[in-house]
Amino acid sequence: YVFTTFIKLSEFTKSKKTLSKPGVRNVVLVEGVRTPFLQAGTTYADLMAHDLARGALQGLLNRTAFPKEAVDYIVYGTVIQEVKTSNVAREAALGAGFSDKTPAHTVTMACISSNQAMTTAVGLVASGQCDAVVAGGVEFMSDVPIRHSRKMRKMMLSLNRARTLGARLSLLGSLRLSHLVPELPAVSEFSTAEMMGHSADRLAAAFGISRLDQDEFALRSHVLAKKAQDEGLLTDIVDFKVPGKDIVSKDNGIRPSTMEQMSKLKPAFIKPHGTVTAANSSYLTDGASAVLIMSEEKALAMGYKPKAYLSPTYAIPKVLERSGLTLADIDAFEFHEAFAGQVLANLTAMESDWFAQNCMGRKAKVGAPPMEKFNLWGGSLSLGHPFAATGCRLVTMVAHRLKKEGGQYGLVAACAAGGQGHAMLVEACPQ
Repeated sequence: YVFTTFIKLSEFTKSKKTLSKPGVRNVVLVEGVRTPFLQAGTTYADLMAHDLARGALQGLLNRTAFPKEAVDYIVYGTVIQEVKTSNVAREAALGAGFSDKTPAHTVTMACISSNQAMTTAVGLVASGQCDAVVAGGVEFMSDVPIRHSRKMRKMMLSLNRARTLGARLSLLGSLRLSHLVPELPAVSEFSTAEMMGHSADRLAAAFGISRLDQDEFALRSHVLAKKAQDEGLLTDIVDFKVPGKDIVSKDNGIRPSTMEQMSKLKPAFIKPHGTVTAANSSYLTDGASAVLIMSEEKALAMGYKPKAYLSPTYAIPKVLERSGLTLADIDAFEFHEAFAGQVLANLTAMESDWFAQNCMGRKAKVGAPPMEKFNLWGGSLSLGHPFAATGCRLVTMVAHRLKKEGGQYGLVAACAAGGQGHAMLVEACPQ
């Protein structure tokens, strides 16, 4: 299977065409921030998801000086939920000082959870229900819920309902060692029980993506991310103070290696012949992101300088068709890198007329983006991938790249578990 997600932006420097329309309520991205993305089990290890989400929300408020009471709604994405804070949007919002009168809800859509949060925000603003919405995402892989076995859970619930000592002793007498085996979490599909790494390995094999190709792509991601980090281009990051520890100010998973070192790693999922390894996969990451989305009229009235127009849709062909653009019009591409093999397989599919005709019902291929425009500041393989937080990073990074590179349009894409993808048009506002 091939699944992608897309988004788009512009800056009025190369084309006279604009995606903003007179007489309609234009929706704009005012600002986007994120906490540093850290490998799970490192500096954030003793925190909780709502701590990181709160940090992103506070960072957004500090950077924009936006009044908390002017935020009409908050939407957050998350994937592996902490049961104590199931509506993490609400808990983080209250912790960040937002009024308890500001509604907040949480969405989950695997790796495109914050993309969906942004789409929801766009809909609320475009429909006139809200003037300003904060959207974001958070993932905390350092401490994921581990459950008792179902047999153990049933017995414990029965014990809670038992009214006599005899009934309780009878239940305890039925306890077996097998009841004590916990249910460990896994990044897998409920419907197929297949891990995403297995799917990526099969996808790479189906499209003939070699281990060498994947390692080279992963190395490219780390090298470009390190360059962007050293040059101070990752300006969406806001400092995060970990209680009892130092202030965290940068991602810690960017580690350029060598092809020789990468080639020594064994397959991580399909053994011994698989091609997906720890080196060409995104790693388990802790992090949070947040963006401020407003109506253009309200943003300008409050003195803000929006970065981009937003208009959500699904899938690359629809993005281009609805906007009246072609692949050649795009100046900056930002695709989510779950696995190097997944990205390369998608690019191969985009270049295939056969795939377009037989799998997409189209007459001709969409075409693949040129690598000189593709993920030039690194991607999820190097920067990290807190499942629900990546979408906001992609959108903000495209906006910043277009400003830095003087481009007009950008295209963002992300795949998600369950065979899903998300698409959104983003057009940078005039300077």
